[in-house]
Amino acid sequence: MDQRLRGAVWLSTTNPDSRVSRMADELEAAMIASAEEVLAEAKELLAESVVGEQELRFAGARLAESLGDTLRIAASRGGRLESAD
Repeated sequence: MDQRLRGAVWLSTTNPDSRVSRMADELEAAMIASAEEVLAEAKELLAESVVGEQELRFAGARLAESLGDTLRIAASRGGRLESAD
């Protein structure tokens, strides 16, 4: 298995309108919205002239979590697109 796909979210449904698919879509949308908020906050923090180490570490950790979530979503959607072919 491709390492990029390890930990990806997989759905065992062929119906994009099923309850499971809709729930997954809603969760993915919430995760992406959260990542957008984290990015905006990190940009504001980095625009400050003086920032503490703890603040930078916290922002970096949240950015890493958000990037991981976003990559899992992309891998999952890519896997679904490949299986639809």
